[in-house]
Amino acid sequence: MANLGIVVSEFNKEITSKMEEHALHYAKKSGAKVVRTIHVYGAFDMPLAVKKLLEQKNVDAVVTLGAIIKGETRHDELIAYTVANALTRLSLQFNKPVTLGISGPGVSWELAEARVDDYAKRAVLAAIGLVKELKKK
Repeated sequence: MANLGIVVSEFNKEITSKMEEHALHYAKKSGAKVVRTIHVYGAFDMPLAVKKLLEQKNVDAVVTLGAIIKGETRHDELIAYTVANALTRLSLQFNKPVTLGISGPGVSWELAEARVDDYAKRAVLAAIGLVKELKKK
C-alpha cells in the first residue's frame, strides 16, 4: 500500500476541486492511503508544500493537482515549466515520486475541464505504481 500526499491548487478551483475528488476516489479504489492534503493558492506555490510532504516519513509519494489555463500572454508557459522543473528536482532530492497532475500550459478552460478525470487518475496511479516498483528488491 502506498501512502500519498496530495497538493491541490485553489486557482481555477471549479476544475481542481473536481480533480481532487477524482484523485481521492482512485487512491481509495487502488488501496492507497491519502495521509495529508495541502491546498495552495496556485500551481506556482506547490513546490514548498510538496517539499513539506516529502519530508514526512509516512509519505511515499506526492500527487500534484492543478490547472494552468492559457491567458492572453505566455504566463501559463512560465508557470508550468517552472513548477514542473521544481517538482522534478524535489522528487530526485527526496528519492520519492512526485507526479504531475497539472493541466497546461496552453490549455483552454474547456480542455482542462474535459481532462479532470484523466489527469487525476494518471497522477494517482503513476504515484502508486512507482512506489510499488521502487519498493521491489
